[in-house]
Amino acid sequence: MAGITEFSGKTAVVTGGASGIGFAMARRFLEEGMRVAIADVEQSALDTAVRELSAFGDVMGKRTDVRSVGDLEALAEAVLGTYGRIDVVCNNAGVETGGSFLSIPEEAWRWVMNVNFFGVLNGCRVFLPLLEAGGGGHIVNTASVAAFSSGTATMTPYCASKFAVLGMSESLEVELRTAGSPVGVSLLAPGPVKTRMVDAERNRPADVPLATEPGRVAVMERLAATTAEVGMDPAEVAGQVLDAIRTNTFFVLTHPEMAQAGVQRRLDWMATGTPPPARQAGK
Repeated sequence: MAGITEFSGKTAVVTGGASGIGFAMARRFLEEGMRVAIADVEQSALDTAVRELSAFGDVMGKRTDVRSVGDLEALAEAVLGTYGRIDVVCNNAGVETGGSFLSIPEEAWRWVMNVNFFGVLNGCRVFLPLLEAGGGGHIVNTASVAAFSSGTATMTPYCASKFAVLGMSESLEVELRTAGSPVGVSLLAPGPVKTRMVDAERNRPADVPLATEPGRVAVMERLAATTAEVGMDPAEVAGQVLDAIRTNTFFVLTHPEMAQAGVQRRLDWMATGTPPPARQAGK
């Protein structure tokens, strides 16, 4: 199918929309004349984002925990009740915590997987039928460059969740395209971007302990420094997403060289049997 070439008057839903890439996508969609619904688990940040985004167009906000299918169904109902249609869905909410493998509690694993993978899966399952019933649209699933490049110390849950998003999204795209569906799919795989991802534990559930291992803290400090120094502006990422929706492009790689290097390391490992060294955060 062709991409969406006219955005004015259409409606976008963005989860994790109160900050970072989600906020930037919402703003860009508004600037294109779309109506936008942002969803976030952090109510105060959501309220602030709606106030700021209202300067750019028609926006609504709804607190949503993407781990809950019921929350996403309520979000869809609210958006349809307000705007009458949904054209673009960005399953963007994400979190991160970790540590050395055996130190990571089950609760931390489940939090990361439930938000990063099942949150995306839930969004696809809830919104895909609505997009198809409405005549078509586009889904953008946020993964990470970590979906192509594993081995960063202390970030195993995050990496595993993003690999899962990649596999599910690729399979969904092939299925929809083969069936002639009017819904396109894109995979957003950001590298270093100036967001609050390194502070994602601020929203952790009560049963998920703060990751305080010295090695973990050091990794997060390096990642924060790298992001501050060379991180891409979220607005630039939002522009790439818009272009991908317009052209119905699957891979949205903010740092293609990092993704390609990760894939090449795996191919070399497969070909030679020699494992690559551990990666440093942000590289």
